[in-house]
Order: sequence, then structure tokens, then C-alpha cells
Amino acid sequence: MTALALKMLFGDTAKYMMLVAGLFFASFLIIQQASVFCGLMLWTTSTLKNVAAPIYVVEEQVQQVNETNPLRDTDVARVRSVSAVEWAMPLYSGIQRVRLEDGSFKTVQLIGIDAATLAGAPERMIKGRLEDLRLPNTVIIDELAITRLSLKGAPPIKVGDRFEINDIEARVVGICKAARSFTGGPYIWTTYERALQYTPPSRKMLSAVIAAPVDGVSWEDAAGEISRKTGLKAYVNRSFGSDENDLNTSTVWWYVRNTGIPISFGTTVVIGFIVGVAIACQTFYSFVLDNLRHLGALKAMGMSNLRLSLMLVIQAATVGLVGFGIGLLFTALFAIAAVENQQPPFYMPWQIPVVAFGVIQLICMVAALMGIFRLSRYEPAMVFRT
Repeated sequence: MTALALKMLFGDTAKYMMLVAGLFFASFLIIQQASVFCGLMLWTTSTLKNVAAPIYVVEEQVQQVNETNPLRDTDVARVRSVSAVEWAMPLYSGIQRVRLEDGSFKTVQLIGIDAATLAGAPERMIKGRLEDLRLPNTVIIDELAITRLSLKGAPPIKVGDRFEINDIEARVVGICKAARSFTGGPYIWTTYERALQYTPPSRKMLSAVIAAPVDGVSWEDAAGEISRKTGLKAYVNRSFGSDENDLNTSTVWWYVRNTGIPISFGTTVVIGFIVGVAIACQTFYSFVLDNLRHLGALKAMGMSNLRLSLMLVIQAATVGLVGFGIGLLFTALFAIAAVENQQPPFYMPWQIPVVAFGVIQLICMVAALMGIFRLSRYEPAMVFRT
């Protein structure tokens, strides 16, 4: 039965190719768009990855890492006074403009960290020494800055080169690896005091306090004690999870709720589903009609409706498997190109292909049900009519 079903399917080359093409297009759109959406959401939490402190302490109304409501400088001491905290350091995080030698401006994400401990410094240095950040007017840039801050026709920016931030000299003493910023600008590290010099002054400048718990105290317990004793909001900094006190989780869901990004990507995914349903159902129904006499002959020879229906299900599932496989392959090729070019953002957790496979097979089963319904109404005697 299976061999006969596949022989009939592959025998009609035109409709088989049309079915595969439609399901490939649908699976590619669903997987690719969902993966780019997940990658973009990861970009929103890049600061948390680049400043990998266990606990972030922010103003009580702050809901995600990319919005800042400045704290008072005395809040650092308040956090340090909590018994569950081993250390707490100031952090500046803000968007600034870099002025290059040709007069052009570039937007960067400026990070200011404690000069004594260098808590919040980049973890993966490529060139230079982290300790040189304590020298006057020095900064550490990420890999993206090599291309973004280099002049056209000039050699790439390197250790020792200079540019200006707010009309103050910044000398590059190191290059590091860092996660890509959601705003698209490179990350630049300097000391906290120097970051305040680079930034236009205001009454309060402290963006956040980064902290770590003492031995034997969990991140969650320490964050809870900080919140209770200081009145500030303390978030743990873990990978994306389901805890509302996880700043990764809070940041991602803030963008999901308050931006049009999910609607934009979701619309494309829905279009892919609709296209898959339209092409697969119409083409498979046409395939069943073209082979109705052959199926009717099998029915007249004693094959039950159940076995004939299983033949159609096997045919639909086979087409779905082939179309999904090709779509997943092209998505993988797209991912390789995205990683090499560092854009667009791409992250494909295992749930995406699993759900996409289920959706494609659902489309195929709907198409098979349409064929089964038509076949169930076909009388075997009609095969012998002239």
C-alpha cells in the first residue's frame, strides 16, 4: 500500500513539485521569520550579556534594561549596606555620539564601570589589556566598532587610535567581543567617572547598580532582600526564563507588549501558513481528482475506504516531510549568511522547527482530509462508465 501510494505521488511530477514548492515556501517563512524575531529579542538584552553581573538594581519603575531612570549616587552605598550583598558597583549605560576625525558622527552604547574593580568589564578581550582602561581618556571597543568607527578608505580602527565623545578625547586601548546592541551601535567601555565626563551633565547620572550576593545566598533571595531594604527594584540577570524578576524575561516581554515587532513578524508567519494551506489544499485536491479513477478502481477491487484514506495520508505526510526538510535546509543556509554578516539577528531554539514541522503536517492533513472526503463520495461503479 505504501509503495503504491508513493508511486502514484511521484508519478505526477508536476503536482508533486508544486506541493513541495508550496510547503517549502511556507516552512521557510515560518522558521526564518520566527528565528529572526527570537534573534531580535535577544539583541534587546545585549547589555545584560555584555555586563554580566548577577544582579541589576534599578529605579523602582524601570521595567527593562534599555530604559533608565537615573538613581542617586548614594544608592550605591544603600545597596552595599544590605547583608546579602557581597559587592555593589555603579554602572552608567547610555547612548552617546562619537565624533570621528572626518567630522562624521556615529551612535554608540557607552558603558561606564567601576575603575577600581572593573566589575562589568567585557569578558572576552581580543586585543589590548583590560587594566589599561584605568589610564587617562581610554576606552575599550567591541568588534562592531572596528567597522562602524573606521573612516572610509582608511585602515580599520585599532588599539592606539583616537576619536571624540562629547568633545573629549577617547583613546582605544582594547578590543573585545560583545553581543550586538539592539540599537545597532557598537559598545564602548570606559570607567564610570570618565563616562560621566563624556555624557552631558544632569542632576542624576547613575543608570544602575550591579551587585553579587554573598556565598550561600541565591541570586533571587539577594535581589528580594535588596528590594525590601532599599525600595529599589533588584532583578536577577540570567538567561531568558519564566521568572518575572529575571531582567532578561522582563526586557523581552516589555518589547513584545509595547512594540509592533511581534505583529510585524507574526503577520509574515501567518501569510506563510495561509500560502501553504492554499497551495497544498488546492494542489492535493487536484491530484486526488486526477487519480480518482485509479483510486476508484482499487475501491472496486475490494480495497476499503480506510486503506485508501491511509494512502492519501501517507502521500500528504511525505510531501510535508520533503517540503519541510528543504525549507529547514534553506533556513540553515540563511542562518550561516546571517552569522557571517552579523545581521539580521538570528536565533533558532529547538522549539521553532518542532512547531513548524507540526504546522506543516497539519496543513498536509487538512489537504488529505479534503481528498478523503471527495474519495468517500466516489462510487466504484463510476469507474466502469464510458
